[in-house]
Amino acid sequence: MKKESVIIIAEAGVNHNGSLENAFRLVDAAVDAGVDYVKFQTFKASNLVSIKAKKAEYQIENTKNSTESQLQMLQKLELSEDDHEKIFAYCNSKSIKFFSTAFDLDSLEYLSKIGLDMVKIPSGEITNLPYLKRAASLFKKAIISTGMATLSEIEDAVAVFVKHGVTKENITILHCNTEYPTPMKDVNLLAMLHLGKEFKTSIGYSDHTLGIEVPIAAVALGAVMIEKHFTLDKNMEGPDHKASLEPAELKAMTLAIRNIELAILGSGQKTPSESEKKNIAIARKSIVAKININKGDIFSEKNLTVKRPGDGISPMKWDDFMGKIAMDDFEADDLIR
Repeated sequence: MKKESVIIIAEAGVNHNGSLENAFRLVDAAVDAGVDYVKFQTFKASNLVSIKAKKAEYQIENTKNSTESQLQMLQKLELSEDDHEKIFAYCNSKSIKFFSTAFDLDSLEYLSKIGLDMVKIPSGEITNLPYLKRAASLFKKAIISTGMATLSEIEDAVAVFVKHGVTKENITILHCNTEYPTPMKDVNLLAMLHLGKEFKTSIGYSDHTLGIEVPIAAVALGAVMIEKHFTLDKNMEGPDHKASLEPAELKAMTLAIRNIELAILGSGQKTPSESEKKNIAIARKSIVAKININKGDIFSEKNLTVKRPGDGISPMKWDDFMGKIAMDDFEADDLIR
């Protein structure tokens, strides 16, 4: 039984395309969807990639630019500290939690400085020991995304946080596949449960599939955190728009997750719910007179049958009445009392 709501993180990422106005509109969409966090990405492009780093295939396809380097692409998507502070303030004014993923050491320091107490380790940094050490020393809580990672790599990353005093109670491991979009055949959602058993931490799912069904399924399996990219318009030019939800889809996913939460609450014991008890008499059946029966007649299949309503003697007592003597007169369809 879940006692706390699933944490839903709406990943705006770099889908603002470098525009502060778009960032505010993304915050508004996240608020309207009813999510818990709206998350951006914090990086200094020159610290993140070298000038020689090539773009991923999906980045080339989605930006429609094969000659641009990854550095050039990211420089256009970088948010300044002033941008961050304006977005942070805007989130506060809209009563939604601001969050961001740092992709370099300076960005980790900055997010800690502005008051974040939780760090998100992106899949690409799970094997970056200097980054992990700095993150573990700065933040009390950690979310670790595990796209592309082996079990031993995840174990090494978790060990860094534990060594620096971050308890497993404050670590959430997100199952993830780092392909945009992720093919359904590669989701391997049951691996999320394996991570929980292996590391004894909270588990969640960071989704890059198209649509909303996989995050919903993850919640049904026990995810306590869902992260999903969203955008203002999938047709915008940029690396992540195509694999993101539009605002209406984000809202539909959030509603579905909240409904799933309600559906899996309860004692876990099979017993009639309060809402359905009133329907027992209407939906079930009782033993009734098939024809007119006189006092002294012998009950048999010829003069008894089973019909609604179910507020008489249960048909499970059928055999008890066969061959017994009627103690009263009954008209056809009368409940046998």
